[in-house]
Amino acid sequence: MAEFVEADNAEAIITRIEHKSRKIESLLKQHKPVEALKTALEGSPPNTKDERCKSANWIVVHRAIMAIKDVDSLFSYLDPEYFDILMKYLYRGLSTGDRPTCDQCLRIHEKLTERAGLGCILRSLADTVNTV
Repeated sequence: MAEFVEADNAEAIITRIEHKSRKIESLLKQHKPVEALKTALEGSPPNTKDERCKSANWIVVHRAIMAIKDVDSLFSYLDPEYFDILMKYLYRGLSTGDRPTCDQCLRIHEKLTERAGLGCILRSLADTVNTV
């Protein structure tokens, strides 16, 4: 089981998330939204209970999720290792109540469920340790 980082290390986590954010923006400018999403999901969720870190990471993942235009082909390029964590972030997106975010998360959720099956949903909901 992963150990959670203490709050005094939160600044180091925030710094890593800011670096990741810059990399994602660069990928999006190069019209590489799937690579941006992969980058956003790498190392997620941060091993901390600090909500500032979780929120900062959500903002980065949200930016990448919203940049996906071709949901149908997304899973041709996204490795299965990212499926469960993506599902967790989709549920976080749905919990915002923001219409464009919810619409995008539902589109991706439908295709992800087709590709990864119901087990992906169950694993993401049952994992109460690695929260996003």
